[in-house]
Amino acid sequence: MKHSPLHDKHLTRNAKMADFGGWLMPIEYPGAGVLAEHGAVREKVGIFDVSHLGKASVKGAGSLAFLNSMFTNDLNRISDGSAQYTLLCTPSGGVIDDLIVYRNAQDDFFLVPNASNTTDVVMSLQEHVPAGIEIINLHNEYAVIAVQGPLAPQVMQSLGVDTDIDYMAFEKVSVGGAEVILCRTGYTGELGYELLPKVGDASKVWDAIVEAIEPVGGLVCGLGARDTLRTEMGYPLHGHELSLEITPVEASASWAIGWDKGEFQGSEILRSQKSVGPKRRSVAIKSLDRGIPRGGMIVKSNDGTLLGEVTSGTFSPSLKVGIGIALLDSSVKVGDKLIIDVRGRDSMFEVVKLPFMPSHVR
Repeated sequence: MKHSPLHDKHLTRNAKMADFGGWLMPIEYPGAGVLAEHGAVREKVGIFDVSHLGKASVKGAGSLAFLNSMFTNDLNRISDGSAQYTLLCTPSGGVIDDLIVYRNAQDDFFLVPNASNTTDVVMSLQEHVPAGIEIINLHNEYAVIAVQGPLAPQVMQSLGVDTDIDYMAFEKVSVGGAEVILCRTGYTGELGYELLPKVGDASKVWDAIVEAIEPVGGLVCGLGARDTLRTEMGYPLHGHELSLEITPVEASASWAIGWDKGEFQGSEILRSQKSVGPKRRSVAIKSLDRGIPRGGMIVKSNDGTLLGEVTSGTFSPSLKVGIGIALLDSSVKVGDKLIIDVRGRDSMFEVVKLPFMPSHVR
């Protein structure tokens, strides 16, 4: 199992560790736990090690046109110095991965896919890349540190960083004496930043930020809190809401598709689904009792009709109730009441609008 360049930092804090895409990463820290770490991000600030996320570069003349022929979103929508959420699909519309693309220039891009899918993303691109474009897997070259929460700008300013950058914009800054890529992105729904230092600089950047968050009541957070935070926002997770069997249209992620651009991998299937309407789609569900949904649980209507299954579910630390995302028959609509078998007991849920919590990313 691979280790983050910050692995020793987590062991020193006696973090509970677990496998994330082949990387041993912290779930939570003693003395705080998921609930406190979640609350710190919603109310103050938290820092996450997400170095398991992949990194790759695509460079060379024609890179923009090439990536636009592969990814769902339209890179012409953003300018140099901006990032974009997008997806890489199979020809049949399934999702190989969702990722963030950093546009340095029209012939220079930096990709951040998910940990376990980085090799597949790079291989898929390499299978189609024209001559003159170089694709390099940089998974082990960079760390990724997320600083999230309403006090994130204050923390970064205390480190001498100008935080006046637009959402999804990025720039190179100095933190702890090291050059890092700073992007105003995140996976929590709170205002925040993701920093990418070189592996050799990861420890000093981490230490500088940890020292800066402590005076304002911030916490070092594990990936358990990151998951409850993203679920409250309804953000999809590959392997759950998105997969080789679940298309972006079915996952209610059509907003990440450049419908007006030319052909791209999987576009024929996706355009057909959009036109006809998918047979199933992702919806948000909220418990009407004490039930907590979990991935794989079966969802039924009041008359017992099978509607689909939960793809992500958790107890919401913010709302103090069970919430989830489920892939259900497209006839299901907001306001419908559903039944889920939670550990042998029928639990009632309502279909609601996303997000469960207000977004503060902008």
